Amino acid sequence: MNTLLPALRRRIRAAKLELRALCLAARHPATPWYARALIVGSVVYALTPSDLFPDVLPVFGFVDDLIFVPLALGLAARFVPGPVLAECRELAAGKS
Repeated sequence: MNTLLPALRRRIRAAKLELRALCLAARHPATPWYARALIVGSVVYALTPSDLFPDVLPVFGFVDDLIFVPLALGLAARFVPGPVLAECRELAAGKS
């Protein structure tokens, strides 16, 4: 339990950084339209109250958000060209 919390915090920070980088990549002119659509669609799905399974269902309501959104964002990261994603990750980290 003592090592679980710092590891979880590290993963959450990394996920936030990756989400910022993908949001920047969605605005980058070299990003293909299908990657932009997948990024925007998954962020909109995560933020809107309508879900595949309503959140009032005990388990399925939150599991779809925990599975679908990271999978969609991971797939979108694969569609973004490598140099564009690297540049956006640097910008998101504040290195530029």
